[in-house]
Amino acid sequence: MKKMLLSLLLLFTIGAQAQTPKIKYGDNPEAGHYATVNGIKMYYETYGEGKPLLLLHGNGGSIKGHTGRIEHFKSKYKVIAVDSRAHGKTQDPGDTLTYEKMTADINALLDYLKIDSCYVWGQSDGGIIGLELAIDYPKKVKRLAVFGANVQPDSTAVFPELLRWVDKTLATAKNDNERRLLLLLKNHPHIEYAALAKIKVPVLVMSGDRDAIKLEHSIKIFQNIPKANLFIMPGATHFGSYEKTDLFFKVLDDFFTAPFSTKATTDILK
Repeated sequence: MKKMLLSLLLLFTIGAQAQTPKIKYGDNPEAGHYATVNGIKMYYETYGEGKPLLLLHGNGGSIKGHTGRIEHFKSKYKVIAVDSRAHGKTQDPGDTLTYEKMTADINALLDYLKIDSCYVWGQSDGGIIGLELAIDYPKKVKRLAVFGANVQPDSTAVFPELLRWVDKTLATAKNDNERRLLLLLKNHPHIEYAALAKIKVPVLVMSGDRDAIKLEHSIKIFQNIPKANLFIMPGATHFGSYEKTDLFFKVLDDFFTAPFSTKATTDILK
């Protein structure tokens, strides 16, 4: 548990360290650009061609953590990987950080890139932003997959060990940016379950069976989204998308390409 918790603010480098590609994702001048959105310069990189696929990292992460995903998806999609506000190469001059601001940034970036709608993948905080995007800017999302996302910041959603770790780490935060990222974990998000019902696009709710987010919380998210599928990765933590990449890609590829279904067993028996 301790190792998992510490990983939350170690830039999600598990995936990046697992491979040694020739391309330096997250610091690639050939693919990297800045867009001025909502008063900040947002850094993003694009790879490949085809339907747009947006990759959203977790708290403390950056494009670098998407190394394996970019390698996998760039031959099938136009991949847009971003450094969220106050992460990676995207700075934030403000003193508060919210998922609403970060979501508005993503919406503005998609407008800047003239992307009407796209597939969206989000890890942890990136999943929260993905849910917010589907609620507040529904036309921007074609399909959404999230891993380890929560819609409340308290013990109904997150294991108490993680909440205690955030409080303890806040007391010894090394700088203002780290403190803001920790406060984001501690105080946000606050997405009403009723708001999830507004999401009309297909959503894949993913979680490790030993995630930092309580299993019952992930199930409740799934149950409140009209067109949702649920995938619980066996023997996986909050970082299951890095730990079992073959399984992860198989499930995600199927979700993005196969016809979507919410058919239940009771429907078959009718």
